[in-house]
Amino acid sequence: MTTKRDYYEILEVAKTASADEIKTSYRKLAMKYHPDRAPEEKKKEYEEQFKEISEAYAVLSDKSKREQYDRFGHAGIDGRYSQEDIFRNVDFESIFGDMGFGGSIFDDFFGFDFFGGGRKKKKSRGVHGSDLRYDLTIDFRDSVLGKEIQLNIPRNEACDRCKGNGSEPGHQDSSCTSCGGSGTVRQSHGFFSMATTCPRCKGTGRVITHACNKCHGSGVVKKERKISVKIPGGVEDGTRLKITGEGEAGRQGGINGDLYIFISVSKHRFFERRGNDVYCEVSINIPQAVLGTEIAVETIEGKKAKIKIPSGTQSGKVFRMKSLGFKDIHGYGKGDQMIRVHVDIPKKISAKEKQLYMDIAKMSKENDAPPPRSFFDHMKDYLV
Repeated sequence: MTTKRDYYEILEVAKTASADEIKTSYRKLAMKYHPDRAPEEKKKEYEEQFKEISEAYAVLSDKSKREQYDRFGHAGIDGRYSQEDIFRNVDFESIFGDMGFGGSIFDDFFGFDFFGGGRKKKKSRGVHGSDLRYDLTIDFRDSVLGKEIQLNIPRNEACDRCKGNGSEPGHQDSSCTSCGGSGTVRQSHGFFSMATTCPRCKGTGRVITHACNKCHGSGVVKKERKISVKIPGGVEDGTRLKITGEGEAGRQGGINGDLYIFISVSKHRFFERRGNDVYCEVSINIPQAVLGTEIAVETIEGKKAKIKIPSGTQSGKVFRMKSLGFKDIHGYGKGDQMIRVHVDIPKKISAKEKQLYMDIAKMSKENDAPPPRSFFDHMKDYLV
């Protein structure tokens, strides 16, 4: 048998901790290990941690139970209280009420209605529909301006013959005899008793006696649905859009799943996106770089914007045009357009151009030649 950890150690408090200190520590740990926040690969680990800290809090937050635990340790609790008794009258709602977590997790773990006080008989909720994924590739320009598109999504939809309940019209289903209609069965493990989904009715609490002739009791049929989706301007490669309720239909009265659209954006011949900024490269010739010029540059919206190139501009210089990048998908302004200048060196030139470059080179050498030496400079040579 596995040795249970000390409740004070679990909640990371001293044995002399006050009720407020115990509550504060539990709240912090519950936020950290709540299964709704767990990565998929750690969900089981978080569930075990959450159950452990919740049991520790249930005991230490109750004055009489804490006294029993302080005197006799776990033997004073396990031998005196059932698990339902341990959690009875614990005010979890004051802790979780403003944390955005419901009490259903306690129902799933232990089979109690903690926020309502006492054992809870679960209502039939059917089987939740599966989520769907749709991979969508859009043009670069559509990612700039946004676009409304029509998608044909093959999916399971509620059967129109039985209205999704799986039973042939005119026949009634019956309460599941395995779980008594609660949708859950209890399993005992030592001192622990855990509620799990009933394997016979899959948690619905009912059993179909006469299956629908069209859907054969599943409550769903395969159909193709046309869905209009608005792609927002500013969306970037790898964005995931969630369309609530447009996944597979729930079975036997369960709610629909969701549709997730994974967006890929085609590469552009001229632009490269980095965050909300967009980069491009333009070429200028040597005279333009030396003397300066004004050029027109394409923007991501298909327009032209002018930018001044000052004299003496070096190859690789980056210029910024403010607010000509992507608009933020969350509505926080726009990025900038960054223009990297490349000075184009000609590979072939005419004889006249060659002579002009030679004249320029000669002038550059003359300009770089040291100034003529004075009489005093010559005298220094003799004095050294």
